Amino acid sequence: MKKTIKLAVVAALALGTTSAFATNGSVMISTGVKATGMAGTGIGMSHGAESALVNPALITSVKGSEVSFGGTFFMPDVSNNTGDGYHKSDADLSVVPMVATATQVNDNLFIGVGMWGTAGMGVDYRNSASQYKMVTNLQLMQFGVPVAYKVGSFSVAVTPLLQYGALDINFASPDRAGTIQQHGNGVAQDLRFGYNLGAAYEVAGFTVGAVYKSKIDMDYKNQIPDAGRAFGLILGSDLSTPAEIGLGLSYAFGVNTIAVDYKQIKYSDAKGYKDFGWDDQNVYSLGYEYRAKTWAARVGYNYAASPIVEQNGATPKGGAINTLNLLGFPGIVESHYAIGGTYNVSEKVSFDLAYVYSPEVTETFANSGATGHAGTTISTKHSQTALSAAVNFNF
Repeated sequence: MKKTIKLAVVAALALGTTSAFATNGSVMISTGVKATGMAGTGIGMSHGAESALVNPALITSVKGSEVSFGGTFFMPDVSNNTGDGYHKSDADLSVVPMVATATQVNDNLFIGVGMWGTAGMGVDYRNSASQYKMVTNLQLMQFGVPVAYKVGSFSVAVTPLLQYGALDINFASPDRAGTIQQHGNGVAQDLRFGYNLGAAYEVAGFTVGAVYKSKIDMDYKNQIPDAGRAFGLILGSDLSTPAEIGLGLSYAFGVNTIAVDYKQIKYSDAKGYKDFGWDDQNVYSLGYEYRAKTWAARVGYNYAASPIVEQNGATPKGGAINTLNLLGFPGIVESHYAIGGTYNVSEKVSFDLAYVYSPEVTETFANSGATGHAGTTISTKHSQTALSAAVNFNF
């Protein structure tokens, strides 16, 4: 166990973390490579050690010890139009790390360690004056210790976790006299505790799983209030990580496994997101895996309607919120197509790959009432590709 924990720590520090456009609003469709290859499906299907990041109750499939570490390269393509044509965001490459371990202590008790990037958003319009030279950067990283207990075909788990968050918002906007003012206070950081709960039941090839991930209130001093004041808004400094509830079901027959997941991301109850009018997001994913002796292939589809709700853009408040959502935090991508696979080098070493494509979505909101904005609408185009890779060791 000590050996796997040390390897996990080294891997996480080597990978580091940067901002990312996560695909379900501000939440990644998955934090493990196997699950990502099935478009995030993993609540009711075990993926070995990486289940610590999806449904910790399913680390009970591990025999001995297993460690998995890797990362995801996000390549978003985002452009914004405030009235003079589309301008492209320069934030077009991000890296999110993932490390997971699991150890079977005895027939009933399983313990793991996980370190993973969970969510993030960011744009870079510093060379576009009509986009207020807006630069945003949200980073979220979690460290958790899942503990699972199995009795017969039933398992339950809890993961106490520590979340690190960093938020930076910088932009330039005119004051009431028309003078351009620079806004930004540097990076604000916070460290808070949360927890994940999981349960699973296996019978006759079926696996049913359920998860609950707690809301985590994060306080980013001066970032959101300063941005809000520039647009005539009075906002708090909190941007909570929203709670999630989820159910999953899989059926294994021979070398084939079909799995479906449903989860709800509760943005409407999360501080910050609630102020910006985000709605709860229902996420549906379907995945298929074919597993041979030395390799496995996966495909999947994930869909969730955008959680960003258009406000009354003719009012100062509604116009400002519409502007800030589509310009600084455009988590509007909806469909996600995934393909992935595993190659077993030996009984102890294997490699995972996954690729996700999110087709372009265009959203246009009214914002004529926004302070300092001369146009009547704001539009954002957003598509995404992502490549994930991991290496796994069994001891």
